[in-house]
Amino acid sequence: MRETASPLLSERTSMRLGGKAIAELCIESENDVFLLDERRKQLGGRLYFLGAGTNILAAEGDLPVILVRYAAAGEPEIVGEDDGKVFVRAGASVPLARLLRFCAVRGLSGLEGLVGIPGSVGGAVAMNAGSFGCEVGPHLASVRFYDGVQIRDAAGTQLSYGYRHMRMPGGVADYLVLSGTFSLTRKAKGDISLLMRHKFFEKKSKQPVTAWSAGCVYKNPAPDRSAGKLLDAAGFRGKSLGGMMFSPLHANFLVNTGKGSAPAAFDLMRMAEEEVKRRFSIVLEPEVRILS
Repeated sequence: MRETASPLLSERTSMRLGGKAIAELCIESENDVFLLDERRKQLGGRLYFLGAGTNILAAEGDLPVILVRYAAAGEPEIVGEDDGKVFVRAGASVPLARLLRFCAVRGLSGLEGLVGIPGSVGGAVAMNAGSFGCEVGPHLASVRFYDGVQIRDAAGTQLSYGYRHMRMPGGVADYLVLSGTFSLTRKAKGDISLLMRHKFFEKKSKQPVTAWSAGCVYKNPAPDRSAGKLLDAAGFRGKSLGGMMFSPLHANFLVNTGKGSAPAAFDLMRMAEEEVKRRFSIVLEPEVRILS
């Protein structure tokens, strides 16, 4: 297990914001997880499982957290095939884009709708990432995870998931994903690549995919109530404060324009939430994870 003292969240999150954690512990093999509790007691603070940092809004200052990142090397691999399904296992640290490329070149279909979503496999599993009507949850055959005490394996049928959340058996909500095994089907490689390319350019035309953001900042209140449309109607598309801005391209993307700060982000979010509640009597729930 590798350890880094006083890591900066601004260097570990896609929004480029956040203060200093107590330490960062990088898990290099599964058995390293059994060292976490003792090291936590020695360092003080609480453990915070961090993936690629693409869905995090971190506060500034000295944060009482110990970042834990699963950094074990490895590539996606086909681990079985049964009844028309092909099973692909990927470690938590594998970038989601790499998993999608692996599947595309082998003609394995099911995850195409996730194209353009940043981050790692572990984060995608933990958040039940989704886009274009495709979610991670329905394609999971199993998940290997650490629940704070032991390493466990859960079948896909044992998982409890919904819109942007994933719970392990027994309702466990705080866990570290070690790997996920996906159930996919065979399809022509050209068809998969064409669909992924189409969906990526569609997303790029509507979302600031290259900006310093954490993706959608709020959950959609209902399938027919888009947070982006509510924010747009409330006048927040393009609205900025202290270097933070709701994107002119998509109002539900909070963007660091280069000189933003966490306090400005929180203030702008508070303003938006209050205005949406005042106008529409709807309480927006953050999709981005707040780390403070």
